[in-house]
Amino acid sequence: MKRNSFFKAIGLLVTMPFISLKGFSAEIIQLIAKMGFLVRAGRDRFEKPITLFEGDTFYTKVSTKDTNGDLYVFESTRIKNGGPSLHFHYDQDEIWYILEGEFLIKVGDITYEAKAGDTVFGPRKIPHSFAKRGDGQARVMITFQPAGKMEEFFIKVSQGKLKELSPEQQQAVRKEHGFEAVGAGVGYMKKL
Repeated sequence: MKRNSFFKAIGLLVTMPFISLKGFSAEIIQLIAKMGFLVRAGRDRFEKPITLFEGDTFYTKVSTKDTNGDLYVFESTRIKNGGPSLHFHYDQDEIWYILEGEFLIKVGDITYEAKAGDTVFGPRKIPHSFAKRGDGQARVMITFQPAGKMEEFFIKVSQGKLKELSPEQQQAVRKEHGFEAVGAGVGYMKKL
């Protein structure tokens, strides 16, 4: 690491509780991550939550940048019922830890009713989907391991870059980011 980058990182650590990491280089973010960090409840790692058109707000807790692609962790807060289409990831395992509310999570041929405190594991290459159900807000902590390009994909979606694309073009973008849709989401299926 260059001397200037080192001193910038040290200065950043002193002021860390008072500033946002938005705009800092990946090198600085990784240096800080190696020293550890805290992301407060209801806050985003970079003070820039990701809002998707499906009604989710994602609060990044551990960024792909923090772990050099090994891990991506975010909290999804949902008001609207439902969830994503049935899909599978080529190289990522996905883990859901329910913080609040209730979700149906389908992994392969099994649909789980998951409530606060429950964890569901979805292995890579196995089709899966999840859906918030019930009244009020629900929150789930989602982990991708390894991170792949999921964080990048969610940012693109939040910027509206998929809205104008045809279904075939959307599928091509999914594939570029390491996954593909294979059917209707669990919110549209009967509970098993």
